[in-house]
Amino acid sequence: MKFHKRCEEMPVYYRIVGADTLPIWGLSQTQRTARVLTKLLQDEKEKPEIWPEDPGSSIDSEGVLLLRADYLVDERVIAGLVKGGEINRVVEKNGVPIVAWVAPGQVKAAEKLLSGGQQSEGSVLTREPLENMGAAVLRKLRKVSPPFALLVTRDTVRQVEHHLFNEAYKGITDLVTKWVWPRPAEQVVRFCVRHGIRPNHVTAMSWILAIFAGILFYRGFLWPGLLLGWIMTFLDTVDGKLARVTVDSSPFGHLFDHVLDLIHPPLWYLAWGLGLSHYQPLLLMLPVMQAFWLLLAAYVGGRVVEAVFKKFVAGFSIFTWRPADSINRLITARRNPCLILLTLSLIAGRPDLGFEAVTLWTIFSTLFLLLRLGEAIYRKKAGSPLQSWLDRIDPKRARGVERWFITPAGKGPAD
Repeated sequence: MKFHKRCEEMPVYYRIVGADTLPIWGLSQTQRTARVLTKLLQDEKEKPEIWPEDPGSSIDSEGVLLLRADYLVDERVIAGLVKGGEINRVVEKNGVPIVAWVAPGQVKAAEKLLSGGQQSEGSVLTREPLENMGAAVLRKLRKVSPPFALLVTRDTVRQVEHHLFNEAYKGITDLVTKWVWPRPAEQVVRFCVRHGIRPNHVTAMSWILAIFAGILFYRGFLWPGLLLGWIMTFLDTVDGKLARVTVDSSPFGHLFDHVLDLIHPPLWYLAWGLGLSHYQPLLLMLPVMQAFWLLLAAYVGGRVVEAVFKKFVAGFSIFTWRPADSINRLITARRNPCLILLTLSLIAGRPDLGFEAVTLWTIFSTLFLLLRLGEAIYRKKAGSPLQSWLDRIDPKRARGVERWFITPAGKGPAD
């Protein structure tokens, strides 16, 4: 049976099968499922509701989602069921039914199956493996990670939370975010969950730190400003991971975070350059403002190239075109690699050279992106299809640097 059109007047119901007693990142299975469905259905402006124990004949619904309380199920699996258009489907992992999307009349049969019972003869429920549910490529996170479902026990809660945190992390990003921040960020996310600190609270603190870091740079207090700057970049990692593991994101939160990410780096560099008046000797080849305008033009140009490539040329991020582009993202002139240059220059006692290095690296990075954009346009006009290397990679066979950006397929905690 298929639904050819969503019945917007009908709510989507859900039920948790089993004892819902093991919260993951502070959320019970009931709370997490409600948030996942709310996000999934936000375009239809529907609100999910819990399927009652005794629904009676008056309740109607286009579908009921049932999940085992002792499994953490990937959002892609839930989306594949609810948005898939087919009904009476049961997803299983290693032969164990874990989640189902069924018509109201099949709720009891599906609940029995998820509770460990046998499927009756002539049942209309279709069983399919977890591997079929959802694409392995996560474009927003620029990574390859097969859909997952993890068994949750008292002994493995921490492992499952760790797995979910890793799943929330971008695969292709700068080297600091990728290899330095994960361990401390996970602990800070855990602190935030424990104390009720939400993602927008963390982002608001990032705004404050970004402003004060800029002021300190401008006044020539480069070391204190740099310290605040690094803390701010760390919190910029924390807020996104906190939002994903707690399913606590919103359009405002997304805008709040990304506006800050977009505008503060060039303003920091300008403030740093102006703060150099407190330091001698200075060997700047250009006056600070002339160098800044070059830097700003290159910074904006790089962002424009990224947008043009994705929107008009290929449909995916330029940093996922080839493995070399993903490697480039590790060191390209974004905030964290540029902060490394500023830090090294300050350690050497030559912050003026740090400002020049950031300017030159930003120009070079944008020129490289322009070359990649030009090649992509040429290939497209020549009739050669453009495809992200992430779409072609087999997570089980990733080799060399490919493994830097792949979450391997395999068993999760407690499997």
